[in-house]
Amino acid sequence: MNAAQALIEAKNVTRILPGIVPTTLVRNIDLAIGHNEFVAITGPSGSGKSSLLYLLGLLDLPTEGEVLIRGRATAHMEEEERAPTRLSTLGFVFQFHFLLPEFTARENVMLPMRALGELSMAAMRERAAALLVSFGLDGHIDKRPDQLSGGQRQRVAVARALANDPPVILADEPTGSLDSKSSEQVFEILRNLVDRRGKTVVAVTHDLRLAERMDRRVELMDGAIAADRSTGRVRESATV
Repeated sequence: MNAAQALIEAKNVTRILPGIVPTTLVRNIDLAIGHNEFVAITGPSGSGKSSLLYLLGLLDLPTEGEVLIRGRATAHMEEEERAPTRLSTLGFVFQFHFLLPEFTARENVMLPMRALGELSMAAMRERAAALLVSFGLDGHIDKRPDQLSGGQRQRVAVARALANDPPVILADEPTGSLDSKSSEQVFEILRNLVDRRGKTVVAVTHDLRLAERMDRRVELMDGAIAADRSTGRVRESATV
């Protein structure tokens, strides 16, 4: 991929945890991810999958190298600049949804919108409800997380990731804590974000069957990229 086309680009990125014995989480990563891609990050436990995702998502900073978002270097950004860049460009889905238990589904989805601060309260409430309805949660908009099933909670988490309409969704084991039916539902939602909404989705997964149903697979080994290939899957062009 031409770097000019990249939404996110890691350039010679290394992350080392300091300590008596420093730990290298990822090393010498060069990776460009473009528009409308569905990318699986795979590898054995401890290979650096989640560490790489957090670096790409600006949730952690590299020890060496640089992460660029739409061509903009981020390593030396102040948090006042990094936070709105993250909020407007990146949405996050985690294995254990991390919904706030005292908030309703709608209020949880509104959190990134409130942090970005570009919409009125009425507009935020309307957008949050529309996202939840689009994921089949019509009757659950004002329920708290403890009133929802695991699959429903994860769908709320995906809606929250889309709150600010970011071009990129980063997902860390998004189906890892779900039963097979809920796992398939969440996977199809992510698939449709790429195929129907033109999003880029980057998902860490240990499920190689799911990885082969994505469009591209980046395999890590000992913190480095061991392989980066197309899965060969043919899909429809996105409707944007």
